[in-house]
Amino acid sequence: MAQTTNLEVGAARTLTDKEAMKVSVGALIGTAMEWYDFFLFSAAAALVFNVQYFSNENATAAALASFATFGVGLVARPIGGMIFGSMGDKIGRRKTLMVTIVGIGVITGLIGALPTYAAIGIAAPVLLVLLRIAQGLFVGGEWSGAMTIVVENAPLERRARYAAFPQIGSPIGTILSSGGFFIMTLIFSQENFDSFGWRIPFLAAIPMLLVAVYIRSKLDESPVFAELLERGQVEKTPIRTTLSESWRQIFIGMAAALLGVGGFYLVTAFVVYYGVSILGYSSQLMLLGGMVAAVVEIPVLILGGRLGERFGASRVILYGGIGSAVAAVPSFLLITSGTPVLVILGMTLAVATLSLPYAANGTILTGLFPARTRYTGVGFAQNTAGMVSGFIPLAATGMVAAAADHWWPAAALLVGLSLFTAAAGILAPRLSVDLPGFKH
Repeated sequence: MAQTTNLEVGAARTLTDKEAMKVSVGALIGTAMEWYDFFLFSAAAALVFNVQYFSNENATAAALASFATFGVGLVARPIGGMIFGSMGDKIGRRKTLMVTIVGIGVITGLIGALPTYAAIGIAAPVLLVLLRIAQGLFVGGEWSGAMTIVVENAPLERRARYAAFPQIGSPIGTILSSGGFFIMTLIFSQENFDSFGWRIPFLAAIPMLLVAVYIRSKLDESPVFAELLERGQVEKTPIRTTLSESWRQIFIGMAAALLGVGGFYLVTAFVVYYGVSILGYSSQLMLLGGMVAAVVEIPVLILGGRLGERFGASRVILYGGIGSAVAAVPSFLLITSGTPVLVILGMTLAVATLSLPYAANGTILTGLFPARTRYTGVGFAQNTAGMVSGFIPLAATGMVAAAADHWWPAAALLVGLSLFTAAAGILAPRLSVDLPGFKH
């Protein structure tokens, strides 16, 4: 019997760029919706939740509690990755992705309607945590499924190019979420923003969900999964098989993804808090910095995909991680300069450099696992990175507070994340699935 662990439909049917682009755009719209919802919580954790849902006279303690809530949701992501990854490897990528996007949108709307601590007391933070956990479960199956269906519809030699497209959902989600909060701060006074203005971007997730569901419903099932199904080679126990056969790949995939997720949370969630609460910057300035950085990130991600196609995704991971480490200290010097233009430039520099390896991590992760357990494996790796990343703002807040509010521990943390991801660029090719015509 022919080996099936490396089964790829590209060997049996020619995949066109037109088909690949259609699926990539469909996945991008879904991931943009996903990250919009998720980054709303990130921004709200820095600007709103510490005031509205945690009653504490110590501002740092309230911020720590708020960021801890942000992180708790990410602990649920590996569990969601297991649940929906297994589902995607058993019943199909497309059906699973429809479930995850609906779950994310509905929960985000519910967060926007949640009463505050002043209204219902301790029930408010408890319900917020529960909704955050539920959101994390659905997000755990979303990105990995979107990335899987994209690469399985792309020609092998151009997977790096198309795998960068779902990553663009991250800056688009940031622009929409930060932009929503930015507009609310301009329209409403601080009192009205804290009272109800912050809820409007959350509630806007419901009509956005309808659009995302319509577009995603037009996607076809992955031809790779369809062929597995036709041949009767669908994996019956994807979780057990992945953990027993691919645990090394899970660790390397987590390392490859950590900078793009954790570094981004550091520069967005923590830096927004640090700028507003410690440095005394306006929330408008920090939100604007996040939006500008996200706009610049889009062409950087496209560039990263093209570089991965030409030179190999592992090299983009390696050199992008090193570049991010080199840029960490200059970025924080600019952020703490007190000059608005330089603050925005510092945030943009940090996000741009960490976005190069982020552009390539989808290619690396999907290349680490065979088709029959790919959704599950990618979900494990990405969501483990997401879980660790959720506590990066919390760790940075505590470290900076211990250093008398100086920024250097946060910069050191970014350097560490960058080098950890760079190391994955060296190790990943040794553990990747050997696919003909595919450049690791």
